[in-house]
Amino acid sequence: MLARVGEKWSILIIMFLAGGPRHLPEIKRAINGISQRILTLCLRGLERDELVKRTVRAVMPLHVEYELTPLDRSLTEPLTALGLWASRHIADIDAARAAFDEQETLQDDVLADR
Repeated sequence: MLARVGEKWSILIIMFLAGGPRHLPEIKRAINGISQRILTLCLRGLERDELVKRTVRAVMPLHVEYELTPLDRSLTEPLTALGLWASRHIADIDAARAAFDEQETLQDDVLADR
């Protein structure tokens, strides 16, 4: 369960669905960079874990709607807090990654010279 709710795409889907039921194309447009395949896999996994409810409306064309279950609604507060923390610290994280990568490159260069 921790792997499911800790996964990047699942968090973004849950945060988006916290605003209410949404159709698949709305979710895809709202989550920048997610492929159709990954979106489908994440939604199926969330549905399997009973975190997301899928409703099919028998109209033409077929409408599929996703919404949070009561179980998942209890997750929105901590996930929103995590998302806010990440957005506040993204510059720090990017800087730390760049410094780490630079150090790794320097170490690789030293080893290559030996």
